[in-house]
Amino acid sequence: MLARTASLIAITQARRKQQGVTLVELVVGITVLAIALTLITSILSPLFVRSTDPWHQVRAAELGQSLLNEILALSFDENSNRSGGLLRCAEAGAPACTPVGQFGPDGSETRLSYNDVDDFHGFVGSAGELSSLLGEELASVYLNYQVMVTVSYPAPEQVGGISLPAFSAKRITVAVTTPTGSTLQFSAYRGNW
Repeated sequence: MLARTASLIAITQARRKQQGVTLVELVVGITVLAIALTLITSILSPLFVRSTDPWHQVRAAELGQSLLNEILALSFDENSNRSGGLLRCAEAGAPACTPVGQFGPDGSETRLSYNDVDDFHGFVGSAGELSSLLGEELASVYLNYQVMVTVSYPAPEQVGGISLPAFSAKRITVAVTTPTGSTLQFSAYRGNW
C-alpha cells in the first residue's frame, strides 16, 4: 500500500510540474499575431504599389518620346510643300495653314498614313492600338498604357512669352497614362520652316 501511495504522490507531482500553454492562451496568441500582421501589411501595402512607379514612368517616357519623334518627322501642315518648295503655308502666295477646327486625320487616313503633324490631333491609343512606325504591335510591351495626342497653335505665353507670327509653330502634347493611373505629359514644338 505504501508503494501505491508513493506512486500516486509521484503522479500528482508530475502533473503539477507539467505547466504548458492552455488552448485559450494559444488562441489568444494567434489572434494577437494575426491582428499585428494585418496592421503591418496595411501600413506597408501602399509602398508596394508605389515601388513600380519609377519603372512605369520610364516606360511612359519611352513611349511618349518615340511617339513625339514619329510626329515631329512629319510635315508641318497639309498645305506645306513637301518637295522642298520656297513657300510655306500662310506666306504670301502660298495656301493658308490648316485652321485648328480642321485638325485631325484627313479623310480616311490611318495612323500609318498620317502625313502631317496635325493629323495626330485627337489620337487616342491603348495597348491594342499601339504599333511602332514599322507596324510592329506593341500591345505586349505597353500593356495597360494609354496615349492621347493634342496639337494646337501655341499662344505666346506657352512659348516663354516670345511673340511668334501666326501659324509659325504647332505645339504637340503627348499624354501617356500608366497602368497605375498617373499621367505624364510630353510637349514639343514643330516650326513652320
